[in-house]
Amino acid sequence: MNSSLSSSLNLPSRRDFIKAGFALGAGFSLADLGGLFAPEAGAAPAKEGKPLIAAVRDASRAAMLDKALELLGGIGAFVKPGQTVVIKPNAAWATSPERGANTHPELLKRIIWHCKQAGAKSIKVFERTCDGATIADGGGTLDANGIRAAVKEAGVELVPGNDRSYYKQVAVKGVKLKEAEVHRLILESDVFINVPVLKHHQGTTMTAAMKNLMGIIWDRRAWHRLDLHQCIADFLTAPHCRPTLNITDAYAPMLRYGPRGHDKSDLIEMRSLLASPDIVAIDAAGAKMLGHKEDGIGHVKIASDAGYGTCRLGTVNIARYKFPPHKVS
Repeated sequence: MNSSLSSSLNLPSRRDFIKAGFALGAGFSLADLGGLFAPEAGAAPAKEGKPLIAAVRDASRAAMLDKALELLGGIGAFVKPGQTVVIKPNAAWATSPERGANTHPELLKRIIWHCKQAGAKSIKVFERTCDGATIADGGGTLDANGIRAAVKEAGVELVPGNDRSYYKQVAVKGVKLKEAEVHRLILESDVFINVPVLKHHQGTTMTAAMKNLMGIIWDRRAWHRLDLHQCIADFLTAPHCRPTLNITDAYAPMLRYGPRGHDKSDLIEMRSLLASPDIVAIDAAGAKMLGHKEDGIGHVKIASDAGYGTCRLGTVNIARYKFPPHKVS
């Protein structure tokens, strides 16, 4: 770990992380983060064929995104010229970027840049906030977490999701979830890019790509009452709601008191990023990073067993890359 950066962000050291007794599963190693990442600089050996997951570490969020997209075939594999793109970060909380509760603005801006390079016709960033949820434009939440400023700087449109009139009811072919009100922007866009931040969640143990989709529906409380893990998995059957690409911000995952957190001591610096078109696989990888089994999160296992993706990471091609030390930022 870069000790000066760790100190400036008040993050626990690797030794403190282990001493604190967080749930590190057998086979988890801080050298390769559970076997998901290259332990040495450069690219690790991969299986033949197109990778399903890109796992990149030890650089800035922007640099790691660039490399992850390269490993997956470039942004052109997901965004075509003339298409409309909606990007959904996790930006629900009125906390600063360094607190780890939200997708970092730096990563969001770089994704927007790539979509522009791909020739997207329009790019919109969408979020329905939790803090300030009664205010149609997200109130001060999107100011506090830096998302509004990032979107403005990138020159694209921010669409807050706190107005119910923009939601449309769709049928869901789930075990328990049969319908959901989904924001029209998601339903009408050509490309849906899901950009969660990896962190602990007191209700579901982990929140990442699958759970981030709760931000595109209106009645989130109903899922809690019905069966949260099952509903999260069931929602993957909703039409036009499965992301084209998932990019998980795992630079400094929150290990406790999620989803909002208390302060920066809740984080562990891992300087990593995951990307995949398979929302189940990327969450299985996120689970391993937090010290759980790949099928140890309820909604991940349910979705994998249902065939909506796979949590069996040993069966998929993972492209792993570690930046050399001088690239760390």
